[in-house]
Amino acid sequence: MYLVKTPRVIQKLFPNFHWRVEKQDEPTLYLTFDDGPIPQVTPWVLEQLEAFNAKATFFCVGNNARRYPELIEQTLAAGHSIGNHTMHHLDGWKSDNVPYFHDVRHCALQVKSSLFRPPYGRLRPSQAQFLQRHYEIVMWDVLSGDFDPELTAEDCFQNVVRNARPGSIVVMHDSLKSEEKVRELLPRLLAHYAALGYRFEALTPELLTQPVGVTAPALKPA
Repeated sequence: MYLVKTPRVIQKLFPNFHWRVEKQDEPTLYLTFDDGPIPQVTPWVLEQLEAFNAKATFFCVGNNARRYPELIEQTLAAGHSIGNHTMHHLDGWKSDNVPYFHDVRHCALQVKSSLFRPPYGRLRPSQAQFLQRHYEIVMWDVLSGDFDPELTAEDCFQNVVRNARPGSIVVMHDSLKSEEKVRELLPRLLAHYAALGYRFEALTPELLTQPVGVTAPALKPA
């Protein structure tokens, strides 16, 4: 069971987490991809983004980053940002704190980013309290649901277009599990929102920590 749209009440209950980016001068979406990088999907995602001059954020599993450092370099060279998704895709609810923190730190050494997204969005309060001292914890406003075997690519597309609005952080996956759906979903989303005049920007620590109402400069195209 999961919520496609994170209710505002939940977002307000956890104000130290980043759910969306407020007060954009232009309509902007923040596309994010979890669980990569992998050679079967990530390069294709980068090609689709490049076709629309779109920037995105990739929350990388440390083991994948260790195996495919060239994909990390390719992602950064294209002007995207990367974040920490733990070394072994651990569920915080099922993990003791100290091993979990070590796993996060291990991943941080691989991806060298202060952005962190917990797998499944699951953190214990004690874990969140500790990690937010060291990282910007990035959640989401909208889940595409591309990981759900019961959903079609059309379902995932509708999940986003019915719920995303300017400033939304949207979750997709550059993983084998989601590959079939994301190959249909991503080009449609990029074309749909580009036609509506949206920009697609990457998340950065500077953007997430700026005062509400101040717009950070856009990343320069690669």
